[in-house]
Amino acid sequence: MLPLAERLRPKFLDHYIGQKHLVGEGAVLRNMIESGNLSSFILWGPPGVGKTTLAKIIANHTERPFYQLSAVTSGVKDVREVIEKARQNKFFNQANPILFIDEIHRFSKSQQDSLLGAVENGTFTLIGATTENPSFEVITPLLSRCQVYTLKSLEEEDLNELIERAITQDNELKERKFNIVDKEALLRFSGGDARKMLNIIELLAISQPEGVVEVTNAIVTERLQQNPMAYDKDGEMHYDIISAFIKSIRGSDPDGAIYWLARMIAGGEDPKFIARRLVISAAEDIGLANPNALLLANACFDTVQKIGWPEGRIPLAETTIYLATSAKSNSAYMAINDALALVEQTGNLPVPLHLRNAPTKLMKQMGYGKEYKYAHDYQNNYVEQQYLPDKIKNRAIWTPQGNASEHKMSEWLKSLKKK
Repeated sequence: MLPLAERLRPKFLDHYIGQKHLVGEGAVLRNMIESGNLSSFILWGPPGVGKTTLAKIIANHTERPFYQLSAVTSGVKDVREVIEKARQNKFFNQANPILFIDEIHRFSKSQQDSLLGAVENGTFTLIGATTENPSFEVITPLLSRCQVYTLKSLEEEDLNELIERAITQDNELKERKFNIVDKEALLRFSGGDARKMLNIIELLAISQPEGVVEVTNAIVTERLQQNPMAYDKDGEMHYDIISAFIKSIRGSDPDGAIYWLARMIAGGEDPKFIARRLVISAAEDIGLANPNALLLANACFDTVQKIGWPEGRIPLAETTIYLATSAKSNSAYMAINDALALVEQTGNLPVPLHLRNAPTKLMKQMGYGKEYKYAHDYQNNYVEQQYLPDKIKNRAIWTPQGNASEHKMSEWLKSLKKK
C-alpha cells in the first residue's frame, strides 16, 4: 500500500494546500499555470512543502509531457537520455515538455552544464526543486535562465486543513475514528512539513490498530521518541539561525540572542561551533569598545570544551548576554579590511629605511635602522616618527568610534602628539 503522503498527493491546483503567495488567486504561478505560458523556474523551500506536488500539478493542468529526475540518483548520461527522449517525442506545435529535477542543488557543475542548451533552445521547460539556496548551489548560467520562487513552511492553518483531509478523505483512515485531544505535539514535530505530518498521523493509526485512534501530546511524543527541534547542520536553517544569533548580539538585543542560542542548543548544535562564533563576534562587533569581551568569549570557548553538555549552556548564555549588552565597535574589523584593501591597491611598498632591521654591518652601512627613534627613550614612551611607507605616509587607517573606550584611546593619542 502507498504511504499516506502519496495517497493524499493532490492532482489539481484547487486541492493544493499552502503557498497562497504563489498559487492563490492572482498570484504569479497560478497566472502562469492558467495561461499555459510556462518559463523555466526553480522552487526553493524546506522539505515537505509541496515542491514535487506543484510540479506535477503544473504538468497535469497544462497537459504537457512530464519527465522526472532525481539529482541523487541521476548522472549526466541520464540527463542526456531525457533530453533526447524529449526531442524525439515532441510533435509540431506541441508545448514544451516539463523536466522536473528534484534536489537540483545536488547536481554537479557538469550535470548542470548539460541542461543549459536544452533549456536555452526550448527542448523542455525546466522545473527544479531545492532545499538549499539556489544562489549558492546552482551555476550562474542556469540560474540566469530560471526564475526562483520561494516556498514557505506550512502555517498552522494549512496543517490543520491537512489533518482534516487525511482523516476524512483517505480511503484507509476514514474508516477509523480519531479522537484528537490536542494538536500541539503534532504541529511541533511536523515543523511545517506536510509529509512529516502525514507520516506521524499514519504512524499513530498503525500503532493503535484497534478501536479509536487517540491523538494526544503525550502519545505523539512517546511514539516518535525524537528531538522535534533538531535540524540539518549542513542545511539552510543552520546558517539562518546562527545569522539571527550573531545579528541579535550585534543589535544589542539580549532577548533575541538568548532565544536563538536556545534554538541552537535544542536543535543539537555543536557547542564548540556556537562558542567559536561568540569569539568572532567579540572581536568583530564589540572590539575595542570593550576588549574584555574577547577575553570572556575565549574563556567561554575553553570552558565549553572542558565541560560539554548540558552544563556548557550556562557559560554560553553568560557570554551571549554579556556580548549583547556590551558597547559595540567594529573599528578594528574595518581597519584591517581597509588596510588589506590598501595593500591590494598599492602593492609591496618598501619599508622606510629607519624601520628596517640591521643585523649585519653591510645593512648598517646601507642605512638600515639609521635615525630610528626608540620610543621608550622619550617622555610618555612616545616620539613623533614615520611608520608608514613614504607613498602613503599621511594615510589614516584606524578610525576610532564614539564609545567611551575608544574615545579614551583617541584622546590619549592626541595628548601624546600635543606634548
